[in-house]
Amino acid sequence: MKRQGMRIKFGVRILRRAQSTHSGLGESIVLLTAIIFFISGGLVSTQAAEQKKEENVLTLEQALRITMEKNKDIQKAQEYRRQVEGRYVEERAAALPQFTIQSGISKDHDESQKALFRTIPVERETRMASVGFTQILYSFGQVEAAIRAARIGIKTADDQLRLNQQTALKDVSAAFYDVLLSKELSSLALQNLEQRKRHLDEARKKHQAGTATDYDILASEVAVENARPEVIRTENLIRTSRERLRFLLGMEKKEIDAQGSLLTTISPYPSFAESLVVASQKRPELSNYKNRIGMAEELVNIAKAGNLPKLSLKAGYGWQSLNFNPGQADGPLWTAGVFVTFPFFDGLRTQGKLVQAKSDLATLKIEEARLIDAIVLQTREAVNYVKEAGEIVKGLSGTVSQAQRLLDMAEKGFQFGVKTKLEVDDAQLNLTLAQSNLAKARRDYLVAKANLEWVMGTIQAPVSSPLPAKQQ
Repeated sequence: MKRQGMRIKFGVRILRRAQSTHSGLGESIVLLTAIIFFISGGLVSTQAAEQKKEENVLTLEQALRITMEKNKDIQKAQEYRRQVEGRYVEERAAALPQFTIQSGISKDHDESQKALFRTIPVERETRMASVGFTQILYSFGQVEAAIRAARIGIKTADDQLRLNQQTALKDVSAAFYDVLLSKELSSLALQNLEQRKRHLDEARKKHQAGTATDYDILASEVAVENARPEVIRTENLIRTSRERLRFLLGMEKKEIDAQGSLLTTISPYPSFAESLVVASQKRPELSNYKNRIGMAEELVNIAKAGNLPKLSLKAGYGWQSLNFNPGQADGPLWTAGVFVTFPFFDGLRTQGKLVQAKSDLATLKIEEARLIDAIVLQTREAVNYVKEAGEIVKGLSGTVSQAQRLLDMAEKGFQFGVKTKLEVDDAQLNLTLAQSNLAKARRDYLVAKANLEWVMGTIQAPVSSPLPAKQQ
């Protein structure tokens, strides 16, 4: 708004100058038109900049919702689910009737039987068109097992999608809190730098009054310069943390920022037993392994029936025309029959496939048991991590207020000459460390809670927070 006011004032000045220096009406109109475009352009650019800034600043709820729509891992899992649906349709096709249309024209010439049978024409032309039908009647459970396996495969794809969604939500939550932490650390670094500058000004005033030496001024100048690298480092940390958040959100070629606070209340700590029960029921990996084991069992059934008979019905109906010298004949034709295919010996191929299918089934059961043990360990670590981070936040909350009071006392004493510069620096260092440690502890507590939700399989995106206008 200040820029808009400056542009308007500047435009009025130009108009007044034009009225005083130009007598021509045409020149005044041209100048007035230029001023209008100048002011309106400033308004449009300012509104666009404000709108862009508003669109790129996200709350945690908005970031999680965008994750569900744009995260690349989630999109990949969605494509995998569509692929599995295609496989299900493919396997189901074996149980449905197959129709084929065949049409063609052929011409042949044969003189090998001319000497024996003079009535058989040497050359003839055949034209035909027909519709064929094939239906498997019985396959010792192969077709049914393949359909069931494909149907279970869709469930495994759903489990994989849930796993990718929950992992992405956990990673985005941690990245979001990292952005807030980097901004908090940058603010503390700037405050520390400003505090060092105030100490330098105070030292110079005292030097002019004759109560400080050149050493005090030099020490204050060195302290100011030593505080600048941390400001640069934390500013770069903000940029890198924002970039990581943008990458996880899948928002290409967009600058984003996080809006929120690390302030949080320490809720009652969850128990290990209750968390483990929830994890045993909600973790998508466990559901995935159960479905994969069911699919492997169906594959074993398919392998068992590899060398057993198959019963199928085949039928066809069409029209055929024969042209031969010296005659011609045409008419409908049809065929129908039940056929049995019995590969009673296939070189032990079926036995080899059966051994592989049973081995895959046993491997999945071992991996499931290993996953259960891993979930127990993950749950215990996640619960302990929440308790650890919460206790650190509680302990540091009082330390910050004490360190702030100590710094205030040291600065007052330094102004009245009863405290040394070293005591003030120690108090400032203690306050900066306490504030930084508290910010990190709050970030760790929030990340620990998100990680525990992921371990229990309950982390999810909110459904009520609206997205920015550009993202809807």
